[in-house]
Amino acid sequence: MRLQFVGCGDAFGSGGRFNTCFHVTGTHVNFLIDCGATSLVAMKQLGIALNDIQTILITHFHADHFGGLPPFVLDAQFFSKRKAPLTIIGPHELNLSFVRAMETAFPGSSQTKPKFPLQLLELAEHQSVEINNLHVTPHLVKHGPAGGPFFAYRIESEGRVLAYTGDTEWTDSLIDVGKDADLFIAEAYFREKRVPLHLDLATLDAHLPEIQPRRLILTHMSNDMLIRQDTIEHQCAQDGMIIEV
Repeated sequence: MRLQFVGCGDAFGSGGRFNTCFHVTGTHVNFLIDCGATSLVAMKQLGIALNDIQTILITHFHADHFGGLPPFVLDAQFFSKRKAPLTIIGPHELNLSFVRAMETAFPGSSQTKPKFPLQLLELAEHQSVEINNLHVTPHLVKHGPAGGPFFAYRIESEGRVLAYTGDTEWTDSLIDVGKDADLFIAEAYFREKRVPLHLDLATLDAHLPEIQPRRLILTHMSNDMLIRQDTIEHQCAQDGMIIEV
C-alpha cells in the first residue's frame, strides 16, 4: 500500500502545514484517514482523484480532523460529479456531528440529497468492521471531554497493518493499536513537555519497547517539535510525503 500525508499539521497551522489527512491506496483500497478543514485544498493541490476514494475514517470531530468533510461532500455533489459510493466511518455521534458540521459550514446543506450512495457508519470501541477491503478496529483514546468519542485506528489490508493514534494523551490502548504494525503513525505534539490531551515524544519513546512497530512516523507536531526535527531520531511526517506501507 501507498500512503501520502495530505496534511500532517496541528489545529493551528504550525509550520504552515495542512490539517490532518492521510491518503492510502493499494491494489483494492483507496481511503482517507481524517479529513481536516484544509484537506480538500491540499488534495486538489496534490492532484488526488477524489472520486476514487471509497472510505473516510474519522478519528474525532475536531475541525482539524473532521472539518473538511462538508466541502468534500459538496464538491462531490456539485463539481466532481461523484457517482461511486462513499462510506464515512467514525465514533458514536458521527451522524449527528456530520449534520452539525454541514449546517455550520453551509446552512441548509444537510437537506441536500446526495447524488451518490453515502453511508455514515458509527462504530463502538473494539467493534471491528470489514468494509471496502479494509479490516478496521477502533480503540478509544483520551483527547478531552468534548468533540469525541476519540478513536485510534488499527487497519489491516492487503497483508499490511497500519496504525494511527489520532490525538490523545498516553493511554495503554495505544499498545494494542500499534503492536507490531508495519506502520505506526503517532502524534508527537511536544518533545518532553507533558500536557493533558496530547502525546509527547518522551512518553511515546518510553513505551515503544512495548509497541515495537516495524516503522514509526511522527505527526501533528507543534512548533516545539518542528524547530528540533533535525535532532529527532524518528522519521517525521511532511505534507505531501509518500511512503510505502
